[in-house]
Amino acid sequence: MGVKVSVVVPVFNPGLADDAFGACVRSLLEQSLPPEEYEVIFVDDGSTDGARDRLDAMAANRPNVRVLHLDHSGSLARVRNMGLSAARGDYVYLMNQRDRLESAALEHMYGMAVEADADVLVGRVVDGGPPLSAFAGNQPRADVLRDHLLALPTAHKLFNREFVEALQLRFPDRPLSEPSFVTRAYLAAKVVAILAEEICCHLGPSEDDSPDPEALFDGLHAILDVVDAHTGPGRQRDRVYAHWYRALGLRRLGGSRFLAASEDERTILFSLMYRLTVERFPPALDAYLPVHLRARVALLRHGRLQTLVELAAASQGTRLRAELRDVRWEQSVLALDLGVEIVRADGSPLWFREEGGRLFWTPTVPMDGLLDQETADVTDAADKARMEVYIRDAETGVMYFLPVTSTVDRDTVGDQVRVRASGEARLDVGSAALGRPLRPGVWEVHVRMRGVHPCRTRVARPDAPMNCAGILAEDPRRLVVPCWSERGELGVCVEPKSFPDSIALVSSKASVARQEGHVFVVVPVPYVPPSGGPPAELVLRQGDGRGRSTTVPAFVEPGIPGRLAGQLIAKVPVSRTRGDDSIGPGSWRPSLRIDEKDVDLLFGLAVGRGGQVRVLPAGTRPAPSFLRRIARRVLRYRPSR
Repeated sequence: MGVKVSVVVPVFNPGLADDAFGACVRSLLEQSLPPEEYEVIFVDDGSTDGARDRLDAMAANRPNVRVLHLDHSGSLARVRNMGLSAARGDYVYLMNQRDRLESAALEHMYGMAVEADADVLVGRVVDGGPPLSAFAGNQPRADVLRDHLLALPTAHKLFNREFVEALQLRFPDRPLSEPSFVTRAYLAAKVVAILAEEICCHLGPSEDDSPDPEALFDGLHAILDVVDAHTGPGRQRDRVYAHWYRALGLRRLGGSRFLAASEDERTILFSLMYRLTVERFPPALDAYLPVHLRARVALLRHGRLQTLVELAAASQGTRLRAELRDVRWEQSVLALDLGVEIVRADGSPLWFREEGGRLFWTPTVPMDGLLDQETADVTDAADKARMEVYIRDAETGVMYFLPVTSTVDRDTVGDQVRVRASGEARLDVGSAALGRPLRPGVWEVHVRMRGVHPCRTRVARPDAPMNCAGILAEDPRRLVVPCWSERGELGVCVEPKSFPDSIALVSSKASVARQEGHVFVVVPVPYVPPSGGPPAELVLRQGDGRGRSTTVPAFVEPGIPGRLAGQLIAKVPVSRTRGDDSIGPGSWRPSLRIDEKDVDLLFGLAVGRGGQVRVLPAGTRPAPSFLRRIARRVLRYRPSR
């Protein structure tokens, strides 16, 4: 049997001690495919850090590893093209030197590509960004637009080598080479398949720097030439044009980076984008853009750079606010009741103007009639707005969408309307990973809103009391706990490492009650085993943890699994002066001690000089004590000479 898959990896000075490159190499050598069924081609672009010898030594001992040595050119396109020309497999997979494959990635991708007779197969990638709609499920016959394939512009794909050679598909040696190559492959392929159910590749940092304005202008023109060559006039071409215009061009005309640029840099970028807009983007394409980008286009067409800068500054901080209204267990499914709304930097709602039953966006800066009624109309976008909820593995970055039922509501005050979405997301830990159980660990909860002004955010802990009781989920049977991070962001922990760790996860919800020279510290306990909790102690350390400490017994009261959290209660003596067995004025850091092991808790205690005690959020730096303030003044004092 011949070679099924060739993997092409460009290499340049990865560093002998680079852990990411080492992980990349190991992931390639430890694939589940038999070595005789795949090959790895390292294309070295003249490395000078010892990588050349390391690669040659590896190839000498492994028949399925080849190394191509090139004189250094600095051209990633040239390096990749050399690898494509040298490949012998039925399919070719492209990756970078700091990416990492899952152990069965090649086997899974090759199997689906053959079954689907695909020219291009897109395997699920993980890059730390928000989840991509393309990976909502496997697609043996994907559509470039319907399945959002253009949001996956990197070379990390499995390409049929016959297709590559028949099309003479190569990376152009010019700016934006990668999206140009991938766009051509997408549009020319008879079948593009998506493998979403298996994680295939963990992406490392991007190898390409962001292009300068001149390179951006040339690269975008080249991509649009590719689109013209493979599509006819009509809706598909217009939508592909609009995607690249939005993703590579218009987004650079706003945000902190645009505002931080010098006046000359902004002028150059603006003038080149103006030329591109006039030459390649007629007003008919504006319909495929969100309204805030339509405003940028209007200013571009009228040469209004200063107004564009003012619009970018006024839009800074516009964000999505997510409100968690309820958390409850329905057997083994965690139901999250959420509400989301777009707000400005000061927290005020984003209002729209209503006229004749239609909604219109009002720019935050005067545009002197440059945004006509048709362009400012967001009625259809508001009607289609929806809330999406996804979870992210805090350790690996893997993400999955949750099923959501949501509605969009309009609140009207005079002729002003605010648009809000509310709904319920359901997390079943036994099937949330595209029908499979979630792996153990902490899964963050994120929300995004599609429609008028796409935004995303984390779900923050509400001020009101919220259920944090855990349950033993079925199939497989394991503990699951709703929890909050140090910054008060919602997550779900699957299989906490230990009983004290499960308490630490929800300890930011701790409270205190003062009574007759003592304070009762109460910490939620998400789940107490039927046998009861083990003996526990609360340890309080003063200041930065290197000062005085005191230890008191803590008692665990069970709750009702899935309905009511238990409690850990510790009675702590408080005094206005130093005492060996009490806490006095200052800040104190708590930890939970069980079986001689300490676990830090996500809160602090601040004791006032009058004996008052309050809970501090994790990471809070309390105000220095009176004596420390005096000491700082003394240390800062320098007598005049």
